[in-house]
Amino acid sequence: MNARLKRFTIIAMIAALYTAVSLALAPITYGNIQVRVAEALTLLPIIYTPAIWGVTLGCALTNLIGAMMGINVLGFMDVFVGTFATFLAAICTYKLRKIEFMGLPLLAASMPVIFNALIIGLELTVVFYPAASFMMGYLISGFEVGLGELVSCFILGIPLIKVLSKTKIFKEN
Repeated sequence: MNARLKRFTIIAMIAALYTAVSLALAPITYGNIQVRVAEALTLLPIIYTPAIWGVTLGCALTNLIGAMMGINVLGFMDVFVGTFATFLAAICTYKLRKIEFMGLPLLAASMPVIFNALIIGLELTVVFYPAASFMMGYLISGFEVGLGELVSCFILGIPLIKVLSKTKIFKEN
């Protein structure tokens, strides 16, 4: 298979898997208290650079379909804001992929946690909290999103990356 076609196919498969898992688990995918299980895939840039585009596209599709179905509590704003957070996190995950502690990419794995806690936490605060309780709302929302991301990235994502790094799936010819 042509290398470019293989890369495109893998990006599409990552996006489809991210979207399918997110929508299948929709009750825990959206909102303040969320564990978006598909966020485990945001660690794929550690082992496969084009995965940056796969998880970004998957996030955009998940947020768009969720908004269209009325299950994404943040609506269409999340298509842009949430996708931007995922894109930034994926780039930083890739940039920090070689830094390991005890053989684990802990710093890289923390990028989706940090970006989503800060950006999605802010987005949720703007939508759900009045100005008078903005700071408290931001702390609560950021903590809730960050906790869900910790589960997705550290409990699910790191073991997933360790297993997938031993396969030939993401090897460039």
